[in-house]
Amino acid sequence: MASGEQQRMFMTHDVRHRGQPGSLKSGATVVTIQGMSGSKQVVGVCFIQNDPSESVFIMRLVWKSLDKMRCLRKRSTIPFLGFLITFLLFLNLYIEDGYVLEGDKRQLRETSVHPSSSERYVHTFRDLSNFSGSINVTYRYLAGTPLNRKKYLTIGLSSVKRKRGNYLLETIKSIFDQSSYEELKEIVVVVHLADFDLAWCENLVQEITRKFAHHIIAGRLLVIQAPEEYYPSLDGLKRNYNDPEDRVRFRSKQNVDYAFLLNFCTNLSHFYMMLEDDVRCSRNFLTGLKKVITSREGSYWVMLEFSKLGYIGKLYHSRDLPRLAHFLLMFYQEMPCDWLLIHFRGLLAQKDVIRFKPSLFQHMGYYSSYKGAENKLKDDDFEEDSIDIPDNPPASLYTNINVFENYDATKAYSTVDEYFWGKPPSTGDFFVIVFNKSTKISKIKIVTGSDDRQNDILHHGALEVGEKLVGTKKGKQCSSYITLGEFKNGNIEVQDVDHKIAFDIECVRIVVTASQKEWLIIRSISLWTTQPPSQ
Repeated sequence: MASGEQQRMFMTHDVRHRGQPGSLKSGATVVTIQGMSGSKQVVGVCFIQNDPSESVFIMRLVWKSLDKMRCLRKRSTIPFLGFLITFLLFLNLYIEDGYVLEGDKRQLRETSVHPSSSERYVHTFRDLSNFSGSINVTYRYLAGTPLNRKKYLTIGLSSVKRKRGNYLLETIKSIFDQSSYEELKEIVVVVHLADFDLAWCENLVQEITRKFAHHIIAGRLLVIQAPEEYYPSLDGLKRNYNDPEDRVRFRSKQNVDYAFLLNFCTNLSHFYMMLEDDVRCSRNFLTGLKKVITSREGSYWVMLEFSKLGYIGKLYHSRDLPRLAHFLLMFYQEMPCDWLLIHFRGLLAQKDVIRFKPSLFQHMGYYSSYKGAENKLKDDDFEEDSIDIPDNPPASLYTNINVFENYDATKAYSTVDEYFWGKPPSTGDFFVIVFNKSTKISKIKIVTGSDDRQNDILHHGALEVGEKLVGTKKGKQCSSYITLGEFKNGNIEVQDVDHKIAFDIECVRIVVTASQKEWLIIRSISLWTTQPPSQ
């Protein structure tokens, strides 16, 4: 600028809102205008706000500042003032647009995480990195209260009002009726009434209380409800798989129902069993569950299945319930719960289904909870009265038979629906089970072959039990064996083993007594141990 001419300059800086009365909002921009006229200095200040509604206030400040700078009223300064005002207006618009764009981006990020959720529901997802924590839900206790002592098993049921039929009371009755007095001491049943019709819930609670009062008093039965305000929006959901809107709404809400039920049950017991509200149980199902859990000691599992239908008979460690609850909530509108379970199991590194036969639970509902449609699904592996799950104590398995692909020896000893498959064995080949500790065996049953490969049986073989465990180059083996019997038509079953053998058994061995051209499938090896009298 020329000497003697008026000297003008402006500068901007950000100020933060410090809470003074009448102060401007945070993030405002201050524009300071300085002018020199001779020895006088005039200063004007303009605040460029983020809120468009305050633009009138901003312009008044600008004009007031300019009015004070009397030296700038000369005709020579009019072009400069026009430029300055235009610059300030564009700067204000730029700042406002920046905040609007940033707000849109933030809203888009929140929507992509959980679209159309209520404010309270979003609050529960602010720290999804902590999947071991419980979800902040305040439940209503409709009947019963939790006991301080952890039980062995929690059985969870979620129920809604059906258009046709109601099977909840029959399901609860079956759970209690099919359990012995000793088994009842180790279970707690939690019913989540997940319908928003409070009158229906109240009537059902009265009926449950009347029929099962002694179980409620004993702490074996709880009835709860997660209030509707904790649910996410169930409108405008994604229509995956081309499902109709009401179907999407039904299955999405069901995922949330189950998530809130799982969340409540986290600390009630060591294991958790999910059932549906239209199920019949096998006799002494808890004893069967405990046998299976004991047989899986030392092996990794996320979910064990005791029915092949829906969300029936799925067993978890209680420690995994918070993660499963979060998982169902995160993907509640993507797919049905039984499909989500497959992904959850895989993400926690259980690749294969671990399902046991016979099934311990049977679907008995005739009408579905969705629209009252007919649902005649039945589990043909269910056995109500003849349940006899083997114990199969922890052991290591060895064989010198050439194994085909991944049909390894351990699959014959498992009680799940899988088997060992080897290439044609020769005389002297063996298949041996070495127990982690010696045990008393009451019954041994071995089945070879399969329904679709009925000739892949052990045509000539013997069953032996042994003691005096020693280490060899090929692994541990017993040095002394006694023969219990010969295979007939590929199978063998020996009763009262503990009465025939004086020692505690350390090994069970299958020996091939003649070579064969057919391959060999060992479908199942089932062992029953002798329980001490106190048990």
